Amino acid sequence: MKILLTGSTGYIGRRLLPLLVKQGHHVICLCRDPRRFDYEDFDNSFMKNVTVVKGDLLDETSLKDLPLDFDVAYYLVHSMSNSFDDFEKLEKKSATNFKNYVSRSQCQQMIYLGGIVNAQKLSRHLGSRLKVEEILGSGPVPLTVLRAAIIIGSGSASFEIIRDLVEKLPVMIAPKWLKTKCQPISIRNVMDYLTGVILKEETYNRVFDIGGKCILNYKEMLLRFSKVRKLNRKILVVPVFTPNLSSYWLYFVTSTTYTLARSLVESMDNEVICENGNIQEIVPVKLYSYEEALEMAFQRIEQNAVVSSWKESIIGPIREDFLDLIQVPKYGCLTDKRKFEFKRPDEEILDNIWSIGGDRGWYYGTWLWRIRGIMDKFVGGVGLRRGRRSPTELKTGESLDFWRVILADKKHKRLLLFAEMKLPGEAWLEFKIKEKDGKKWLEQNATFRPLGIWGRMYWYAVYPFHGFVFPGMAKNIIAYNDDDLYSKNAS
Repeated sequence: MKILLTGSTGYIGRRLLPLLVKQGHHVICLCRDPRRFDYEDFDNSFMKNVTVVKGDLLDETSLKDLPLDFDVAYYLVHSMSNSFDDFEKLEKKSATNFKNYVSRSQCQQMIYLGGIVNAQKLSRHLGSRLKVEEILGSGPVPLTVLRAAIIIGSGSASFEIIRDLVEKLPVMIAPKWLKTKCQPISIRNVMDYLTGVILKEETYNRVFDIGGKCILNYKEMLLRFSKVRKLNRKILVVPVFTPNLSSYWLYFVTSTTYTLARSLVESMDNEVICENGNIQEIVPVKLYSYEEALEMAFQRIEQNAVVSSWKESIIGPIREDFLDLIQVPKYGCLTDKRKFEFKRPDEEILDNIWSIGGDRGWYYGTWLWRIRGIMDKFVGGVGLRRGRRSPTELKTGESLDFWRVILADKKHKRLLLFAEMKLPGEAWLEFKIKEKDGKKWLEQNATFRPLGIWGRMYWYAVYPFHGFVFPGMAKNIIAYNDDDLYSKNAS
């Protein structure tokens, strides 16, 4: 079966794509900019079942020559992060163009993931979501609507915002919307429903609310999150926060944009509890509680740098072949990014990257890394004593000094390490080789996700060392065995 997927580079689409391919479907990914599609995360056998086409849903002419031979179409795009003033106009235009395009095809079903809209007075964001439903449903192709509450999963905006609030603020003076009730749903259950309704005629032209096992208010969600993380948090709810103040509060405390914060705050006045349809009668799935969804999210973070690889086992019995893309988190992180051009053969640079640590050392200030390892051992960490299995080879999953190898992919020129030292947060170290317009460069990215105030204090305490350790390491990875730069500073 052929399936059209919009939003394939977004949070939901990135997770849905590998599931559809695994189920034997050929997926046509509609991308505004195909360069954003993560080719490097898929092998050739996977890509044989994927077609990437360029098209902009805000430009109807760009859709004129796209494929029409698909059976199911997913609409997974929204303009929530765009300008707060014009997102309704953008969503209306995008939905209209998509409906017109699909109407010309052989499509038998459209599937739309929206938000629960059962309140009488809706926020602008939820009202716009309802308008999109109406536009898509006005065409000749049967529409299945899944209305979700807050989605909980590693990397989701809701999850990261809750995480930011709980881990950054020991005491919260919070707006009154924290008393609003909602029914959070695990990302895994969202995937179950999205794939479960495919070509089921009993779902055609129907609306289904989807949520998890628990109905909670936002204060309860924050407190239960803190319990899962073993953090003691106090929340005082006050009525003085206006929507503007609440939006700025979210913006400055969390990693969200102001536009997204404003949309979320206005929506949080509306209860999002399941009322419409009974999706369980058609797609029976094991629903997860809020705590279970959090535990699964953190297990993924701890094991696979936010999301797990299809090569690794998944927590829980539903899908051991669940494919998530490996990526470093973007929300609530502190970063040190270095980029240096080189002219040597890629293979030489990759060999240097793959030989990092162990007896070779860390290319710059290795004595500082050793001191850090000793400090780690004093507080019960692994230190540098583990070394590495081979002086020149790395495999995904093995240890490397006080790091864990999350991804070792020479073919796509990427190495990703996750810190297993004792830290007030989580840390990643990533190396990539990129090439464009005849130029090649090494990208070296250090990412730290702090846990509370201590995490931030730790980052800024070691930040002065970053100014010479990280650039020195990157330069010497390039220079090793090429000139005398390495020998000057590596020890």
